[in-house]
Amino acid sequence: MPELPEVETIARGLDRAIAGKTVESATVRLPKVVLPEPRRFSRRLAGDRVDRAGRRGKFVVISLASGRSLVVHLRMTGRLIVQPAGATNLEPYTNVVLNFRDGARLCFADVRQFGRMRLVEPEDPWAAEVGLEPLSDDFSFERFSGLLSGRTTPIKAFLLDQRRIAGIGNIYACEALWEARIRPGLPAGSLSPQRRRRLHEAIRSVLVRAIEHRGTSVDDYVDAEGLRGGFQNKLSVYGRDGHACPRCGKTVVRTVLAQRGTWWCRTCQR
Repeated sequence: MPELPEVETIARGLDRAIAGKTVESATVRLPKVVLPEPRRFSRRLAGDRVDRAGRRGKFVVISLASGRSLVVHLRMTGRLIVQPAGATNLEPYTNVVLNFRDGARLCFADVRQFGRMRLVEPEDPWAAEVGLEPLSDDFSFERFSGLLSGRTTPIKAFLLDQRRIAGIGNIYACEALWEARIRPGLPAGSLSPQRRRRLHEAIRSVLVRAIEHRGTSVDDYVDAEGLRGGFQNKLSVYGRDGHACPRCGKTVVRTVLAQRGTWWCRTCQR
């Protein structure tokens, strides 16, 4: 599933490609992936203009001139691909198409059909339960430390809880914990102030570097141009079980924590 850096990269690409374009029509090829129902979805989008594309947690948010927002959750294999005017074939497994007046189009493709598109009204509190943005000013050390206090949840599982911190998934939780030298199974509230500060800094650092490399392509992720990211070449532990830890040289292991594969170093992350 695309995480914060991948969704941020997609949103930036969309903003460059479709901001200012007017929707001529919307074609729903798979009704179950849109809300409201397809006819209303298509009718409300027609004639609206894209103001900008952004992100909230793991959601792509396309803001429209009407005040509505098109909120997209890509789930496991969803893609948002912009095709230029004159393009012949749709992106494979396209479920929804936004056709723009200049001839360009936006394809929402998803081979596994888990992704969703939702057209929300201005007053809809759709993001009410989405947590703090880890790259925002609100994500201060004091706020982060307060979230951890009293929590008995393993710190790895805590980082994956989108109601607490938005956008962090398995890849970046593993990488941040390795960078901060913290064992993934430690209770979140048990971390010392020094470890909390290291982790707070590591979360920001890992996410910023991943965005600079346009995200991590380990499965299906591509950006709005259909291009793969590059951060998979910079990963320290995720997916690297059996390899040498870049810091100490010992072997990276894979264990299961809260039903999720977890990659870490038993020596560095005590």
